[in-house]
Amino acid sequence: MADRESDTIEQLYREAAPRLWRSLFLFAGDPEIASDAVAETFARALAAGDAIRQPQRWIWRVGFRVAAAELRRRKRETRRVAETTYEIPDETAELVTALRQLTPRQRAAVVLHYYGDAPLAEIADRMGWSRSAAGVHLHRARKRLRELLGDDDA
Repeated sequence: MADRESDTIEQLYREAAPRLWRSLFLFAGDPEIASDAVAETFARALAAGDAIRQPQRWIWRVGFRVAAAELRRRKRETRRVAETTYEIPDETAELVTALRQLTPRQRAAVVLHYYGDAPLAEIADRMGWSRSAAGVHLHRARKRLRELLGDDDA
């Protein structure tokens, strides 16, 4: 039975880990946090085994929670998150900088909606929020991003 559970988690890792990592990178703005959160999430999934009823949703919720906890820990230590040495396009760097200025819930809503192609109901389910709370976080995030990045559609 344990082999079947680990096979399921392994398959989920192959299918979802790259997209989860990119989402967590956008959320946290730090590749180390994203990598650590993905690793921790799947380690917890293996430990939980068949106690996870909806593995796909579970990994997203736990991944964002692990990344958010690391961001809080770093903030408490008053250490500035080191700027990445990875070369990324200027537009992406500008977006990551703007995303850092959102609340963690707003960042999660934006990343899941626009990068993860998740509708409000799925965002709410993945993050353990109500559908209306997900809508509020997404609405406020959009408004703030328009302020930070400018509104080219106006």
